[in-house]
Amino acid sequence: MPAKTALDDVAGPPAEAVAPLIRGIAVLRRLTEAGGALSPSGLERATGLARSTVDRITATLARTGYVRLDGRDVVLTPRVMELGNAYLAALRLPALLGARADALADELDESVSLAVADLDGIRFIHQATRRRALSVSFHIGDLLPAERTAPGALFAAERTGAEWARWRTRRAADPQDAAFPAVPPRPASAPEDSEERDGFWQRDGFEQGDDSQQGDDFQRRADRARRDGWALDDQLIEPGLVAVSVPVRDPATGRTACVASVVSHTSRHPAAGLRTALLPRLRTAVAAMEADLREAAPSRPGPAPSGLATWTTASKHELGREFVESLARGLTVLTAFGEGRSALSLTDVARATGLTRATARRALITHEHLGLVAPGPDPRTFTLTPRVLDLGFPALSRTALPRLAEPHLRALAERLREPVALAVLTGDGTEIQYTAGAGASRVLTVDITVGARLPAASTSLGRVLLADAADPLPPDLAQVRDRGYALADEELESGLRSIAVPVRDRGGRAVAAIDVATHAARRTLEDCVHDLLPALRATADRIQADLHTASRFTRVPPT
Repeated sequence: MPAKTALDDVAGPPAEAVAPLIRGIAVLRRLTEAGGALSPSGLERATGLARSTVDRITATLARTGYVRLDGRDVVLTPRVMELGNAYLAALRLPALLGARADALADELDESVSLAVADLDGIRFIHQATRRRALSVSFHIGDLLPAERTAPGALFAAERTGAEWARWRTRRAADPQDAAFPAVPPRPASAPEDSEERDGFWQRDGFEQGDDSQQGDDFQRRADRARRDGWALDDQLIEPGLVAVSVPVRDPATGRTACVASVVSHTSRHPAAGLRTALLPRLRTAVAAMEADLREAAPSRPGPAPSGLATWTTASKHELGREFVESLARGLTVLTAFGEGRSALSLTDVARATGLTRATARRALITHEHLGLVAPGPDPRTFTLTPRVLDLGFPALSRTALPRLAEPHLRALAERLREPVALAVLTGDGTEIQYTAGAGASRVLTVDITVGARLPAASTSLGRVLLADAADPLPPDLAQVRDRGYALADEELESGLRSIAVPVRDRGGRAVAAIDVATHAARRTLEDCVHDLLPALRATADRIQADLHTASRFTRVPPT
């Protein structure tokens, strides 16, 4: 078995816990830690489970749509982000405060993040990252050790004695932070040179000495953060990385709801200069965030999932022993939560999922053991915890549209035996740029080069996108918009025909288009509409479903 992470439970599971659900969540965690993909044999080694168990779990996760089997690898899919989306929707903070964080990032031209406390760590719930050659690579859902961050000191300022004792125990058990894969491991020893060694420990947030002395240092940082109302990260994570943080307080309790941070590097802002250069504007933004929280209307419950229990039963009948029904049903319990459903009773969960109370109860007991749910404000209710974000979210939270589309494009190309492509409009709207594609095993085929540009008006891809880009439209583009597809018949090159449909974002805007290309000798224009268009639209629907899930709380770049 691999070493336990910060998210693995130390104590044994309660008698009523669902063992297959525990194993399935372990698989999702190991896939997340590996960046989103592992072979079955790699999962076998990472989890310590038998290969037959790994195969049944991955088959079940594939059936639920949370993974796909891609050659020799098991790969997380965007649909697994539904689990983290349920937590973020129930939390409401990203929806209420994310626009303020984005605006601050634009104003300062620096990365801005929002983080919440997660036991002994801090976990990101929003990121507004500046795209530079040298930029911050953290993802939404990443977990960092509290003592190596500025937000950690602010959260620690509100800790109880028992919480400090738990933190000291964790630090003693994992002095190199091996349980936090998002950060570089802490060096095993300080440099030999005394002057360099003293600077090293000062940057790292600890004095030399045993765990007690190091804990005292972090506690002093927490005390100072309490007095100052802000905290500084002077290269605690790694050399060059600096940040300044301010708490965003819950108007109902006065406690820290989340922490807003501006992150930079020492070549742009020395740590000592953050207080004067960035802190005043960060405080202004936080004041506006707190006003937004005070003025926010109560959330209205969104639609709960339905028919999940019936679906899992049907899948069990179809796949037999290869489908682990208790795993699938246990995961559906997490999706019962969401906007306006932040705290649910056992009855609420059973009603939302269609599960029996006994099944829902055992799943909740298991999730509470794993730290994914916790008691709610009412003792009879449950809430999701930030740990739910560890189930696939960090690995997928910076996915670009081409990466989302590629498996669907490959499947369509294999089905039709014709090349397919994804493209976007260039900034001036005169050309399209190919961003992804899949070829076909034919002697005569279309060569799709990612990055290549073509005149938008001469391609089916361009016409679909142009039909969504302006109003009023010329008659030919108005017709394209009305029927929802575009045809190009030997206009770019003799013999080349193509048909394209749009790919729309959550707001209904066409952000890209996909097409199928063929030779005129293989298919008539009528064949393109009757034979190719239905499969093309179905593929666009699948890409859109992934895009809508992935972009609910993250930005999905079109290229």
